[in-house]
Amino acid sequence: MNITYIIGTVVAMGIMIAGMMFTTDASGAFTTSAKQLMNFLDPASILITVGCTFAVVVASFPPKMLKNLPRHFRIMLNTKKYDPMYYIDQLVELAQVARKNGLLALEEKANAQDDPFFKQAIMLIVDANDADKVRGILNNDIECMSARHDGVAGMYERGSSVAPAFGMVGTLVGLINMLKNMNLSGDGGSSSIGSDMGTALITTLYGCVLAHMIFNPIASNLRTRDEEEVLCKMIIVEGIMSIQSGENPKSLREKLLTFVDQNKREDGGGAKGEKKSRGKKKNEE
Repeated sequence: MNITYIIGTVVAMGIMIAGMMFTTDASGAFTTSAKQLMNFLDPASILITVGCTFAVVVASFPPKMLKNLPRHFRIMLNTKKYDPMYYIDQLVELAQVARKNGLLALEEKANAQDDPFFKQAIMLIVDANDADKVRGILNNDIECMSARHDGVAGMYERGSSVAPAFGMVGTLVGLINMLKNMNLSGDGGSSSIGSDMGTALITTLYGCVLAHMIFNPIASNLRTRDEEEVLCKMIIVEGIMSIQSGENPKSLREKLLTFVDQNKREDGGGAKGEKKSRGKKKNEE
């Protein structure tokens, strides 16, 4: 679970709401009042900023991308799916099998893999394909996957750029209404100036909240998940190519560990324990 995203979003929302509740009494002392929150609730601002932002995002991307919104959130919140140490341990185990029994013995291991990319990589060397062909196919798969992920993150970045723009549109709408309704004939001011000015300012607030508290964190987390997946697939490619060339399992582990942080290298046994726990959990289910 991506706990930092949840904590950060909740804390940001909480601080903003707490700030909205602050007010001053007759003596000038600070107090809090829940009634203050109603000052920041404006249906016209919600309609202009939130409604138009989501409408433009829908208009900018194909339906097949939009229908995957729930899947995007699951991916964003899942920080445990791509563990480099898990793949390193798997590859070292494959190298040991191949060294003892040959590459054809890896077919059974390939069929046991849940990761389609990992399975494809193993089968490419089991089928005795040329090394350059294997590397080319796998690298092309990674590039295409990363391009798809970039498009998904771009959808949320699009929302982040559009939201402040419609906040400004709402501001202009409020100012135009205020000026149109302003009475300068000497018979008194317009009674709608307050509500029109409120719409003008609150739309800007909504636009900033949508951009920087909703869309931007989602896009950043999706790009982080993409980087994690690309790293694991690069490890798979390098490991598979080394297995095909008959590299020693110990040397293979040392090579693949260069892809991860020093702290994870020192805690190399953690992935094996996690692998066992995954298997145990799967059996229990």
